[in-house]
Amino acid sequence: MRTITLVTQKGGAGKTTIAASLAVAAAQAGEKVIALDLDPQGSLAAWGDTRSVEEPAVDRIGPDNLANLSAILKALAAEGYTLAILDTAGIASTGGNLAMQAADLALIPARPSRLDLQATLPTIEALMRLEMRERFAFILNQCPAGRSSRATEAANGLGMFGVLAEPMLTQRADHQDALAAGQGVTEYARDGKAADEIRALWIWAARKMKGTKT
Repeated sequence: MRTITLVTQKGGAGKTTIAASLAVAAAQAGEKVIALDLDPQGSLAAWGDTRSVEEPAVDRIGPDNLANLSAILKALAAEGYTLAILDTAGIASTGGNLAMQAADLALIPARPSRLDLQATLPTIEALMRLEMRERFAFILNQCPAGRSSRATEAANGLGMFGVLAEPMLTQRADHQDALAAGQGVTEYARDGKAADEIRALWIWAARKMKGTKT
């Protein structure tokens, strides 16, 4: 089983929205997916509670069970799951470190703003301490539609620190509307541009994990 962890020490970067839609897109591509909410706020678990379909599976790991994360993932793999997507809290925590250690790929969402880019630095430092240089990438999220010098500058800045996932995700109402409806964006507006971007992101992530197997 492969594991993707969404992590950044800043709220509002879009971890939960991306985790939910990426889980759906991966399931639609044939993976058996479990999306795990490690954030005490429980937004991903709440999204899962509103869903009317069984796939992807969604569950929550409370603070008392985070120390058992490795064993939990092994048990899920034994049950036939092929992909776990972990949504973490927007603060530095032991749980976040465990989730990063468990990841075949850690994805760091960041909006194209100076504050967001600066906020990625503690996460980068944590990943480096965990010797995960080859197993993380940035997602430039909530980018303005059309050509944007701000998004280009942000992409160049993030590229100095690590790999930039493809594509950049544009700020579109479909993302928020899908989450509110208990859906992934590829379910909510499957022919829309937001859905195309998420499907492309899953393809990129799957290829990246093949190249960084541990």
